[in-house]
Amino acid sequence: MYALSMLRRWAAHDDFAAVREGCLDLDSRDPGVQVLRALAEVRVGDVSLGRRLLDVLERECLDGAAQVDLAAVHIALGEVAAASELLENQLLNPLDIDAGTRALLLARLAWCRRCQGRRTAAIALFEASLAQQPHITIYLKLIHLYGESDQIDEMAACLSAARQFSTDSQNDWPQNLRIASARRLRAVQLDIWLERDMIAEAEYWIENQRNFLDEDDWCRLIFDWARRLLARDRHSQAEEILRSGLAQHPHNLSLHTELATIAQAQGRARQAIAILDRAIRLARETSVPTDMYWTRLSGIALQIDLSLARRAAELARDELARGSAPAERRLNVELAIAAVEVHEERYGAAEFRYRAVLAERPNLVPALEALGRLCMQLGRIEEAIALFQSVKERNAGRGYGALINARHFPTDVATLDELETLARVPGVEGSLNTGLMFQLAAAWDKRGDYTKAFDLTDEANQANRRLLRYDAAAHRQHCARIRYAFPRALYENRTGGLGTTLPVFIVGMPRSGTTLVEQILAGHSRVHGAGELGTIPRAIAGLERWERKTGSGRHYPDCVDDLDPEVIHGIAQSVLDELQALAPKAAHICDKLPHNFQNIGLIRLLFPHAKIISVRRDPRDVAISNYFTDYAARHGGMGFAYDLDWIGEQLADHNLLMHHWYQVFPDDLLEIQYETLVADPEAGARQLLDYVGVDWEPQVLEFHTLKRAVKTASLWQVRQPIYGSSIQRWRHYEHALAPLFAATNRRIVCSETIEMITLPEPGMLNIGVDAYHEDDLDGAEHRFKQLLHHIPAHGAAQFMLGLVYARKGHIDDGIALMVRALERCPWNHQWRRSLTRVYRLNDQVDEALALEEEARGARDAPPAGAQGQARRGPLRADYLFTSEESTCSNA
Repeated sequence: MYALSMLRRWAAHDDFAAVREGCLDLDSRDPGVQVLRALAEVRVGDVSLGRRLLDVLERECLDGAAQVDLAAVHIALGEVAAASELLENQLLNPLDIDAGTRALLLARLAWCRRCQGRRTAAIALFEASLAQQPHITIYLKLIHLYGESDQIDEMAACLSAARQFSTDSQNDWPQNLRIASARRLRAVQLDIWLERDMIAEAEYWIENQRNFLDEDDWCRLIFDWARRLLARDRHSQAEEILRSGLAQHPHNLSLHTELATIAQAQGRARQAIAILDRAIRLARETSVPTDMYWTRLSGIALQIDLSLARRAAELARDELARGSAPAERRLNVELAIAAVEVHEERYGAAEFRYRAVLAERPNLVPALEALGRLCMQLGRIEEAIALFQSVKERNAGRGYGALINARHFPTDVATLDELETLARVPGVEGSLNTGLMFQLAAAWDKRGDYTKAFDLTDEANQANRRLLRYDAAAHRQHCARIRYAFPRALYENRTGGLGTTLPVFIVGMPRSGTTLVEQILAGHSRVHGAGELGTIPRAIAGLERWERKTGSGRHYPDCVDDLDPEVIHGIAQSVLDELQALAPKAAHICDKLPHNFQNIGLIRLLFPHAKIISVRRDPRDVAISNYFTDYAARHGGMGFAYDLDWIGEQLADHNLLMHHWYQVFPDDLLEIQYETLVADPEAGARQLLDYVGVDWEPQVLEFHTLKRAVKTASLWQVRQPIYGSSIQRWRHYEHALAPLFAATNRRIVCSETIEMITLPEPGMLNIGVDAYHEDDLDGAEHRFKQLLHHIPAHGAAQFMLGLVYARKGHIDDGIALMVRALERCPWNHQWRRSLTRVYRLNDQVDEALALEEEARGARDAPPAGAQGQARRGPLRADYLFTSEESTCSNA
């Protein structure tokens, strides 16, 4: 009985490897032990063995506690109805179980209710479970459920209770549970701040936690935050926070790999490879094995440089040959080499290698999936489906998605119907596998059944819309502010930008033909196609972060009028350095991020002579192509693509914004019409090359034969010659496009009146700071007052004016300003220390002590109203880190 109790304790702590080993050590015929063994096998990944153990189980011999464990096995297998029935029956026999088992029963029944879509019942059951017997895992599940139900206050209260329980109980927990729980509780705090849009508070807290966490835990906090930002389409902010983490821990391998993950997910494969290359160098310097990094690099390089992919896989194999390594890593290298062989069209060699791996590990999901993709590629559909069914038994999500990865669709209706049934099986992602639905829609489109294709696409988009946070009105307002912030007058007498012609920006609506334009240009020997880069959005994220740090209350694009020549030059140089690192020998580098059409104004400030190509296409075809594309809601700015009304408004916003840029920069942008380019590719290509400034090279029309990277949703298209079959595709779906037409032609009206402060000259704060450091207190006072006249609540200007007053002897007035500034920017420790010193100089000892105590108590949570962290980059920061000596030396 003691052994069984111990096994259940391990299971409660999710330590299923220990449960499995414990069951094997016991070698017991006790049915309760056999249930836990089945649970452990399923949870560690051997679903087939878990099912076999259930098949021979003597269920009539199970007591109440074992019945509750059996329900857990059914839950792990996705058999919610069977689990629910077991638990409901056991609930009717309360005398057969103790309080701890009853708490577990309630929690597992709560999970069943959640899977059945009955959230209210699930919450009540989780609450009842905690009342019966608290457990950290149940707290975490209830917190998650509160979050799903948008009950943020309840979520925060439950977090507080969980923290208290953890503090009181964790001495009895195993070390791994203490570490995992602490990490999950920190992650929940981040979720709450995100739900409340308290970005600055989270940034402050994350930065402050660096004082209390070791490097591994703090870096995990950084990429937990980054992943949450990614889930909310804040890709630039996610990348920025990871880069800020690397600024603190430049040798941290986890941050490098997470940054590579973001780059790869956004289609920036070369950048991901460059990051992994840095990680490999760091690993070598610290004697960390590099095979895992080489293996991953090989997979990313497959679509870019086949020779690099092979070299990386072979280096991983060589690394493993020099020492002993787990079999899992060795098999992963074999899979990487096989993937290279597939791309080399050495299909027989690849299949032999896949089957050799499976002979050693018959249930290895990546090998089953890869062999299935190869069979799909070779046209062996039934064999592929059988392999994918094997994948599905072990990993449902990967099994459902595997058919779409080889870019081959089933040709028979029976198979399509079967896949649609699979797509409707509820899973972790929800009630619908939307990725598979999009691929099925494409298959029906190819068959010419356009009604069926549209219905599937529409259903998938409806499901995705429930998960999106896209705000069409906010986008329209943002576009209006961009037009307002970038008038032609802004560029008069502006300097600081770089005169280079290296960058080429290809912009337009997504699916308008930007990929085709880039592929033509990238076929030239002097032009490098870098795909969709995030350099400009990251620069904007840095500006936003800087404004939060200064407490100005401003946002992009409002703040562009404050960019002085030094700042503009610094940002431009940073962007240029990143571009040049991608292709050091190229004369021109193309960034084809479509949504940079919104950023043309900033691009022109940074690079006055950069080439900007605007691609236009029949908006109806643009709309249909976007609506039928599964962006997986990951790519920044693509939320609009899941609704025809949103697409229509986006098309109208794009049209008006481009009209504005043509007025601001007449005869400076090149407009390319997709349909014209397809009709006469050579004439269009000559126009493109002439605009960029390179000589004609005929191979630019043979881009589909080049082995080079393609980093967009149009990947498969550029593997074939230019074709016109997608022109006027919209006519197949005209019957369903009424919402699109209405939204596109609707009068553009902003939800708010545009009220934007315009500063008389840029850099007033920096000018004032320079005067302050040169002891020109009158000049500094004038500048800070001038800035506060335009932005009365500007935190940095208030604080600096307070310093000026203190040094001039008007200490009470200075303190009042400094206090006001610190309330706006409470994370600024330098300001806090400076104010403390001024308090002491003014004999306000109690206030100084209170401020010091407040600083000591800021460990766990930032004060309300925090605005963010300082940007590391070209923006000036000296006034935010004023030395204590210069602060008060003349006070």
